[in-house]
Amino acid sequence: MEPLANEIRPRSLDEFVGQEHLVGEGKPLRLAIEQGHIFSFILWGTPGTGKTTLARIYANAINAEFYELSAVSAGKEDIRRIVKTPSIDGRPRLLFLDEIHRFNKAQQDFLLPFVENGELVLIGATTENPSFEVIPALLSRLRVFVLNELSNEDMAAIIGRTGFELDRDATDWLVEMANGDARQAITMIENTSRLYDTITIDTLKETLQSKFLRYDKKGEEHYNVISAFIKSMRASKPNAAMYYLARMIESGEDPKFIARRMVIFASEDIGLAQPTALVVANAVFQAVTTIGIPECIHNLAHGVAYLANAAKDRGSTTAIGQAMEDAKKFGNLPVPMQIRNAPTKLMKELGYGKKKESEPDDLMPEKLSGRNYFG
Repeated sequence: MEPLANEIRPRSLDEFVGQEHLVGEGKPLRLAIEQGHIFSFILWGTPGTGKTTLARIYANAINAEFYELSAVSAGKEDIRRIVKTPSIDGRPRLLFLDEIHRFNKAQQDFLLPFVENGELVLIGATTENPSFEVIPALLSRLRVFVLNELSNEDMAAIIGRTGFELDRDATDWLVEMANGDARQAITMIENTSRLYDTITIDTLKETLQSKFLRYDKKGEEHYNVISAFIKSMRASKPNAAMYYLARMIESGEDPKFIARRMVIFASEDIGLAQPTALVVANAVFQAVTTIGIPECIHNLAHGVAYLANAAKDRGSTTAIGQAMEDAKKFGNLPVPMQIRNAPTKLMKELGYGKKKESEPDDLMPEKLSGRNYFG
């Protein structure tokens, strides 16, 4: 049986919901689709925002032979096989490469000439910033389109397309739970309909906890486990942190995703209590990037043990949060004259670089004199 998400997948832009900044009237992707403009690009956005659907609509618009691969399992031979497949009536070959950020540098280097010479039209889909994950030579030949999280109104419209009856409360709960991920909402409806006669808040919640639902690294369990992982390190519970690390690895989670969160954690939660934590976390990220699965699990485990056992101090995190609030609230406050740059004679005559009696010693703008973000 075809999954519900595939069954109701939009076949044209008229059926597509959301991403008005890309597919609204006169917007770039709509114009490319309507005009049949052939080029390679990347779709960057969170799960369930329409990346695969847009790729299929575009492929249909340019009458392309559509090939779909996941960078998690695909390799050079898969690409070579597509390129060697005879073209039908000169139609362009379009490769939709899901999770393109999972291709390593060597694989991307291999892909590059086929994109350059036009043998392949490439559409890459990613949840990660392409600037960090795609090699510059390949990225320079791709246009990047950023997809936004679906709004509550978009999600409600997509839920309405499933053909199942949900009351307002169930719809609102599902929209909130799915957090902008249309695929997750549709899958929840499909699974609930198989287990229960009606779809209500209660049956949706029961389905969410059902053994029939496996770990989905693009779905809710992904966010539950990464949250538990971070909270375990924050609470200095290395055993729990190691368990959740193992859960993610066994589920095929991207090791760079895990390492990236560790780098953030090192500054956000450990900070000044143990400044070397950031050095260790960065070293883990570099090791993961260089070595890859499966050997890099030892680097991850090393880093997790270190971070979980480290002293914690959120002082710098709190400080920047408060400082940013002041920056938003007060706008461009005048910088004290004593620390202004004075490259010209006129500016020196105006007092730039010279302390005035009224100026604060803490070098803050006068309105924020005495403010202590670390107190």
